[in-house]
Amino acid sequence: MALATTDDWGPNQQRPIRSLLSGDLRLNVDPVLLLTILAISGMGFVVLYSAVGESGSLLLRQAVRCAAGLCAFLVMAQIPPRYLRVWSPWLFCGVFGLLLLVMIDGEVGKGAQRWLSLGIVSFQPSELMKLAVPLMVAWFMHDRPLPPTLSQLSVLLMIVLVPAMLIARQPDLGTALLVVAAGGLTILLTGISKRMIGGVTLAGLICAPIAWQFMLDYQRARVLTFLNPESDPLGAGYNIIQSKIAIGSGGVFGKGWLNGTQAHLEFLPERSTDFIFAVMAEEFGLMGVLLLLAGYLVLVGRGLYIAIDAQDTFTRLLAGSLSLTFFVYVFVNAGMVSGLLPIVGVPLPLVSAGGTSMVTLMAGFGMLAAISGHRKLLAQ
Repeated sequence: MALATTDDWGPNQQRPIRSLLSGDLRLNVDPVLLLTILAISGMGFVVLYSAVGESGSLLLRQAVRCAAGLCAFLVMAQIPPRYLRVWSPWLFCGVFGLLLLVMIDGEVGKGAQRWLSLGIVSFQPSELMKLAVPLMVAWFMHDRPLPPTLSQLSVLLMIVLVPAMLIARQPDLGTALLVVAAGGLTILLTGISKRMIGGVTLAGLICAPIAWQFMLDYQRARVLTFLNPESDPLGAGYNIIQSKIAIGSGGVFGKGWLNGTQAHLEFLPERSTDFIFAVMAEEFGLMGVLLLLAGYLVLVGRGLYIAIDAQDTFTRLLAGSLSLTFFVYVFVNAGMVSGLLPIVGVPLPLVSAGGTSMVTLMAGFGMLAAISGHRKLLAQ
C-alpha cells in the first residue's frame, strides 16, 4: 500500500487526539525517548539530593517541575505535526510578544529582568523561544525549495537574531546563544551552501568586536576569566577553579554519593543548577559521567533517527534541530564547568534544578514523539 502524503488526513491520522476525546487510553509516546528521559531524570534526582544538602523541599519542587514536564511531553506527543506547522507563526509571535512584555513589566531577579509572574508561579518566556524559533524557521521553509536563496536566508537570520538580541538585553547571554544555536542549526539543516556558511561566519567575526562593546562588564569578565581563570582566583575565576577541582577529585569511580566535599563544604557555587555536572563528577567519577553521557547520546541518536525518517520538510527540519540543539545544551554545560568554554549560565538538561527549562525540554521531546508516532500512522 502506498504511503499517504502529509496532507491526506483521514480518520487514522487523527487517532492521537481522538483517542483522548473518546476515552481510549493508548497514548502516542515514543518508548525509547520516554524511558531514557525518565532514567536521566532519576539520575538527576539522586545527584540533586546531594547537591542541595539533602533538602527535601527543593527536591519536592523539582519533582513538581518534572511532573509538569512529563505532562507537557504527553500533551505535545498527541498533537499531529500538521497542527504544529499551522500554529508555528502564531506561537512565535505570541512568545515574541511575551519577550516585549518582559522588557516592560518583567520581574527582576539576580540583576536580570527575565521573568513574568502568573501569581502562583513565574516563568521565563526566553525559554519558550528555544522551541518557537526552530518551529518558525521550519515553517518558513516547509513549502519552499531547498536550499534557501540569499533573500530567504536574510529572513531566516532575522527570525533567529531579533529575539536573541531581546533575550541578550535582559541580560541572559546563555539563553540568547542557545536560541541562536537552535535557529542556526535549523538553517544549517536546510542545506545552505558552503559559500553562504562562510559568508555568515565572516560576518559574525567582523561583528564580534562590535558585540564586545555592547557586552556588560560581567560578561566580558567571564570571557577573560575563561582565557586565564588564575588571574583572579578569589573573584571572577573562583567558580571555574572550584568546579575543576571537584571534577578532578572524583577520579574514575568518584568519592561516593553524599561524600562530595566541594559541594557539601559549599566551595562549589550554583551546585544545584549550572554546576551540578561537577557534583556528579566528584561523587560518581568518570564512570558516572560516562553513564549520563550515554543516556544523552541515546536521546540525540533517537531524535536524529526520527528526523531522518520524517515525512516532510517541516518535520525533518524540526526534529533535526531539536535533537542537535539538545546536544548543544549538554556540550555547553559540560564544557563550561570543565573550563573548556566560558561560563554562560546554561543548566544541565533534565538534571539541573529549574522549572521553565525542564518543561520546555520535555515539550520539545514531545514534539519528537509526535513526529515519530505520526510517521507510523501514515505507514499503516
